[in-house]
Amino acid sequence: MQRRRAFRLAWRIMHNFPSSSQQPASEDPALEQLAQFLQRHPDVLLLTGAGISTASGIPAYRDTEGVRRGNAPVQGPDFRRQEAVRRRYWARSMVGWPTLARAMPNPGHLAIAQLARHQQIGGLVTQNVDGLHQQAGSAAVTELHGSIHGVVCLDCRARHTRRLIQDQLERDNPQMLGATATPAPDGDALLEPSQLATFHLPACPRCGGTLQPDVVFFGDGVPAACAAEAESKMHAASALLVVGSSVMVYSSFRLCRMAAETGKPVAAINMGKTRADHLLAFKTDAPAQDILPALAAMLA
Repeated sequence: MQRRRAFRLAWRIMHNFPSSSQQPASEDPALEQLAQFLQRHPDVLLLTGAGISTASGIPAYRDTEGVRRGNAPVQGPDFRRQEAVRRRYWARSMVGWPTLARAMPNPGHLAIAQLARHQQIGGLVTQNVDGLHQQAGSAAVTELHGSIHGVVCLDCRARHTRRLIQDQLERDNPQMLGATATPAPDGDALLEPSQLATFHLPACPRCGGTLQPDVVFFGDGVPAACAAEAESKMHAASALLVVGSSVMVYSSFRLCRMAAETGKPVAAINMGKTRADHLLAFKTDAPAQDILPALAAMLA
């Protein structure tokens, strides 16, 4: 019931846009430029990043200069080789994941779903692992970096829901219940090292093996099938619109480069610099949760 109320509130926010702090749509040149871009390219591929989800309470990885915040990222090879790294990851995830699990789509996610329903955009590729695009109603979302809501066993390859593993973590680590920590991106949390000493790692419910979240860690490559799907969507589109991403990682930057190399215009909605600034036809420096609903309303 609470999630449904929050979802309806997000819809009301989207349809009540613009806010009093912004110009009417007809007086906003950035909004007009975006509208014209989508009208020229109704098959545009959208590439979204962490900036689309910050209004849902999920911290971004980078600041406006593209500099990484918070913990050093877990490296995939280290996770698989070192129990200490797995212990640190799962302890932080046990505390941080519930915040991400409670997150709701914000007006930016909802506006993208609306644009797709009205056939005003083409495909959707996201770097995010939070699943909020799907919750908002977007279909056929290519998740470049996987989903934080899934877990895979490295031994028997069985797949489990993150909710099931959270229940196991809470049962085996009652000392961590109620622990508070600073939220970090993708269900991470900043914990004190002393909190790890008595932490029990989760095990595969099927075989007792080693579990890994179904995400692409730093140091790992995007699965070939997923990369091919994103590349196919870029080939099918006549333009690319980056939303809420600095595209600092190569898996997303390569789509910008592919578009530019084939003469397709690239535009961005992002607060701050991007790795692809030199490739952009234009960039709108505005919060996605504000400008996307206005754009959807303008084109409705």
